[in-house]
Amino acid sequence: MLLGCLTGRLLKAAKGQAEVGALEEIVGDLHAPVLGSVVLASATSWMVLRLLLGNHPLFKVPEYQLVNPLEFGIYAVLGIAGGLVSVSFTKLLLGMRARFLRFPKKTVWFQPVAGGLLVGLIGLFVPQVLGVGYGYVGDVLNGRMALNLMVLLLVLKLITVTTSYASGNAGGIFGPALFIGAMLGGTVGTAAHHFLPAYTATAGAYALVGMGAVFAGIVRAPMTSVLMIFEMTQDYAVIVPLMIANLVSLFIASRLQPEPIYEALAVQDGIHLPSAETRQRQGKRHIIRIMRALTESLPSEITVGEALQRANSSKFQTWLVLDSNGVVGVINRATLEREFTQGANHELRKIVGILNFPHVHSDQGLDLALERMGANQIDVLPVVDRANVHRLEGIVTLRDVLEFYGVSPTDRA
Repeated sequence: MLLGCLTGRLLKAAKGQAEVGALEEIVGDLHAPVLGSVVLASATSWMVLRLLLGNHPLFKVPEYQLVNPLEFGIYAVLGIAGGLVSVSFTKLLLGMRARFLRFPKKTVWFQPVAGGLLVGLIGLFVPQVLGVGYGYVGDVLNGRMALNLMVLLLVLKLITVTTSYASGNAGGIFGPALFIGAMLGGTVGTAAHHFLPAYTATAGAYALVGMGAVFAGIVRAPMTSVLMIFEMTQDYAVIVPLMIANLVSLFIASRLQPEPIYEALAVQDGIHLPSAETRQRQGKRHIIRIMRALTESLPSEITVGEALQRANSSKFQTWLVLDSNGVVGVINRATLEREFTQGANHELRKIVGILNFPHVHSDQGLDLALERMGANQIDVLPVVDRANVHRLEGIVTLRDVLEFYGVSPTDRA
């Protein structure tokens, strides 16, 4: 499955992108066990694309030249702008998608209609925002687009792509990132060339670097960005400015939006894939060794007052909140008592984090369970399925963890 995913990503990327890009974007690091498979997938995709499309770059761009060392500073400014635009894209997409996910299930059929209607209305007046837009990207790279149109397309593409993706319509991240980056780079390059014509290159060079900077900021794959731009242009000269802009964009995007977009989208769907950190925990004590079946829980539809009555007759201090889909939250006695003072008729479902509640997976370490119990002041954690955060596999309790480490509850004082 991983090999197929990597191959698909490589085919989608710019004409046979190198295996380092796939490892950086999907696996997250240069993980040796999958390196051989990725090299095979990369070589295969490169051969197929060269046979079908020929040995030509995706975009025809003028030869890049560094006019003056002052341009390195301008490329750094472009990196700052790229980082800010990347964060805006990510937060807007995740925020809109979270809102759509909170709508009732009976509106699922209508959500793509609403999103498509908005995109269609915008496209009716500005048709350039529709589709992938590689033709317009080529115009920007060759300096054939006006400044005001580039700014307009930059803003409208942010709105239309995030709306389309969030509402369940066709959309993506790869192509739009290149389009938005080209418009941003073209805008910065046009402005720089207007004020400093003797010290700067044409707007096309900046558009090319802007594509890479925005891609690096959104996907968090700076080396993939460098290789991708080279594959599309087959020109090494732009790599140094591109690396400068990429690193600046990546730094800003990572500070303002710590969670990468693909991981955040997976979390919204209730999918938690193992990361490099998870692999490092292999060989340690795992939760699966001590997890047990659930014995007590609270329905999500009951009120705080009813929940507190049940809690008073329970021997536990923390309870899982369940609905028809499975576990939707975790709540402790202190939270129930605090919420009771604010309104006893509030339903539990409204005070628990349905999409983001403390939990663990069976293949994770007991140290992580202790860390999350301490951070949330609870003594019970749900053990959930990686493919569905609401599917309960069992629970792990603080008492069981301590006993596994050889510490009895009476020793905690």
